[in-house]
Amino acid sequence: MSYFDFKFVWIFFSTFILSLILTKVVLHLATKYQIVDKPDNARKIHKKPIPLLGGFSIYLTLLVLSLYLYATHQLLDAKLSLAKIIAFFVAGLILMVFGLLDDKYALKAKISIWGPILASVVMLIDGVKVSYLTSWQGGVWYFENFFGDLANLVMLAITFLWLLGMTYTTKVLDGLDGLVSSLGLVASFIIFLVSLSWDVSGSTTSLLSLGLAGAILGFLVWNFHPAKIFLGESGSTFIGFALGVLSILSGAKIATALLVMGLPALDVLWVIIRRLKNKQAFWQGDNQHHLHFRLLKLGLSQRQVVLLYSFLALLFGAVSIFFTTKAKLSALVLLLFFMLILSYWLNYKTHEKHT
Repeated sequence: MSYFDFKFVWIFFSTFILSLILTKVVLHLATKYQIVDKPDNARKIHKKPIPLLGGFSIYLTLLVLSLYLYATHQLLDAKLSLAKIIAFFVAGLILMVFGLLDDKYALKAKISIWGPILASVVMLIDGVKVSYLTSWQGGVWYFENFFGDLANLVMLAITFLWLLGMTYTTKVLDGLDGLVSSLGLVASFIIFLVSLSWDVSGSTTSLLSLGLAGAILGFLVWNFHPAKIFLGESGSTFIGFALGVLSILSGAKIATALLVMGLPALDVLWVIIRRLKNKQAFWQGDNQHHLHFRLLKLGLSQRQVVLLYSFLALLFGAVSIFFTTKAKLSALVLLLFFMLILSYWLNYKTHEKHT
């Protein structure tokens, strides 16, 4: 086994073990201080109070890994500065604090949204931005070539919306045991594999992506149905945010993240459109409209729904590894049609079941 192969194995299993231990500690603390998710409304499908704050174990595991890599001179590379790493963890800390407050005091949406907004702004201030897209015909499209003096503003707007969109995709998706953590595991591992071809084997983004995968897997042991602990607001936002940042840092792999997270992202968009059409508040959760809840109503178990989502994420994510940009765009279009067909079919089956 080569040096790099061993380092990858070591990072994955060490973050897995550390997260496994930290999750147990967080579970104990959340229980002790009664920071739990009570089944007190129709949207919640669990039957007893479940400890929250699971996101802290993932965040702390990734932080410990980064400190170790920095101390051993393995953290930084030619394309990623220490300032960006620090900005990432400062942004993550903001999400942790807002998540803790939300889990403890049930903040209103107009207050809790400031966590993801401030976290995204921190990354923008540090200079993290989407500056180009890969052309489906080959080559690269640089925004400055198309927008001139407005290029920087366009790049900042796209990056901000991308980070906010990824953060809220996982936040809104967090409705079943292990769903967000399973998708986060698949997505971080796919970004790790794709990032290997971006720079050099062992680049910072590849190591952080692999560490995130190990941290999520350690948490997932406790979170898979029947869950003993939930991600909470901190975890559900941090996973999406981390994936959004890593997809940018790993060479603007936006299409990769979209393919892996495409189904839940389209589901969130679909639900927002339906709620606006029905003159409902799009930010209020329920257990009716989202695809995973509709699959439950059709008769699938929580584990089956999670495994289905994970399989589809892995299937579409594989396109990012083995196929060209043109194939990725074709897969995104296919995913859109699949989502539409599946949604209409579920509507039909649900209506048929209740008539």
